[in-house]
Amino acid sequence: MNEVTDNAPAQAASSDSPKRDQSFAKNLFFGEILEENLFPYPAMRERDREMLTAMVDAIDHFLGDKHADFKHWDRDAHQPAEFIQALRDMGLFGLIIPEQFGGLELSNAAYARVLGQTSSHDSSVSLTIGAHSSIGMKGVLLFGSTDQKSRYLPKLASGEMIAAFCLTESGAGSDAASVRTKASRNADGSWTLSGEKIWITNGGIADLYTVFAKTDTPEGKMTGFIVEAKWPGVSHGPHEDKMGIRASSTTTVAFADVRVPPENVLGEVGKGFKVAMAILNNGRTGLGGGAVGGMKALIRLATAQAKERKQFGQAIAEFGLVREKIAQMTIDCFAAESAVWMVAHYIDSGCEDYSVEAAMSKVFASDAIQRAAHEALQIAAGNGFMREFPYEQVTRDSRILSIFEGTNEILRLYIALSGLKDVGNTLTGLKSAFGNIFNDPIKGFGVLSSYAGRRVRETTGYGTDKILRELHPTLRKAAESYEKYVVELSKSADALLRKHGKKVADQQYQQKRIADLGIDMFVGLCTLSRADSLVKANHADAESAVKIAEVFTKQARRRMSRNVRGLTRNEDAQIDSLAGVILQKGYFPWDVI
Repeated sequence: MNEVTDNAPAQAASSDSPKRDQSFAKNLFFGEILEENLFPYPAMRERDREMLTAMVDAIDHFLGDKHADFKHWDRDAHQPAEFIQALRDMGLFGLIIPEQFGGLELSNAAYARVLGQTSSHDSSVSLTIGAHSSIGMKGVLLFGSTDQKSRYLPKLASGEMIAAFCLTESGAGSDAASVRTKASRNADGSWTLSGEKIWITNGGIADLYTVFAKTDTPEGKMTGFIVEAKWPGVSHGPHEDKMGIRASSTTTVAFADVRVPPENVLGEVGKGFKVAMAILNNGRTGLGGGAVGGMKALIRLATAQAKERKQFGQAIAEFGLVREKIAQMTIDCFAAESAVWMVAHYIDSGCEDYSVEAAMSKVFASDAIQRAAHEALQIAAGNGFMREFPYEQVTRDSRILSIFEGTNEILRLYIALSGLKDVGNTLTGLKSAFGNIFNDPIKGFGVLSSYAGRRVRETTGYGTDKILRELHPTLRKAAESYEKYVVELSKSADALLRKHGKKVADQQYQQKRIADLGIDMFVGLCTLSRADSLVKANHADAESAVKIAEVFTKQARRRMSRNVRGLTRNEDAQIDSLAGVILQKGYFPWDVI
């Protein structure tokens, strides 16, 4: 039986709640660790625990004997209609929809746990469910009017309607603001929608599309719409021939002069970009949960392979380099899970700003599962390369995760610029404070004293020791690394802004270093918090969790040290120059003949 244990992903039930009006990750850029948003590590809500215990068993029972089918459907690039119907019958399209509309009303944490379970069997299954819930119908849930919710949520909960999210276009991928699909307002208040979206998950099976279109209106330049697939002018293209997640439906979706009634505008007219970004931020726990589930499956496969396969008269599990791979997969999985479910906790607790934390968890988890897939395949050696074994498909399937819902490159830039923006606002405030000291001394000295205090702490170290007061003594040494490097992150952000000013937006090499500093900081602190909770609860595997936290911290410390050094001593100019040479020529210009 697959029990949902005390160290499982979580939704807070304790009286301790985070500061809802502050971002934990953004505060790191100021050298501050908000303990209220870190401790205690959240515990699963009892209602969710009871539901999940039954659900994960049902999922395993249903999907466990279909692995041969999944392999066949992957090759045929198709999920049979009867299988989609079975997903409906299990209630898997209503996971996060409120009970009043016929859904299960799971928390974000519990929802991510379900996707982790389905992903341990097949990624395409998770994608069909996740594209519907995480982004397809999430707009109706977050921004829908009372009428829209009553009309659509019951059908979306039952799976009578399957949803898809339509944002990406051929010329508008990461640059979502440059969409060319247009919607023009008619005299009667309705809209005429025209354009084409590409790479739409569930595109071929969806009954409802959340569509974003350019609307040059006084209210703004982009608007979201709820569009039904059955309306005249709506069509989709053939199933895309993909590298991975092949069984899930991915198509183009076209809109040819589609009339959209005024009551199907999603959110406010002209505020579509804000709506789209909110949906993507809110939906990233599903992707992260799926990545964690995939990693757990890979760990099971790799450990079984390592114990069963013998070389030189002993199981390869006895060889140091194989053991190293399994240990690292475990460390990455524990760390990713710790971060993903902390973000879910922030969402479930009503935090106002968790976008940077969501991006950090997505980047780390999606990179981690690709490392795990690589290493599991390597442990399987020749077998891993063969299609009769599961490794090559998992490797293909996991590759999309660093592209989905914002490429990891774009998200790293977003992480860095979001943190730097708030620090920059402080520096801007300083300039005006100098002039206000005598006109408005309370305000002027208030800004200066806050900044001065931070700079004194960073320069002297006074007041920066033992920032993490809630931590169990067992983890005290590991905590010192984060207490040191959160100050380094703050100093680095300050220095970059002073050197480049607004032009820091053009310094992508430096932004990547700042983002990676922040990611290691956030993921490491979540890992520390989780290990702390297990020690305090006397969990059977608490000792191993502490080892994971210690090893991750040592590895993160080396990466953080390298990134801090790289901000001032690097090869960026040579790298950029070399790229320029190759881009100009268009080929590799050296040959041995």
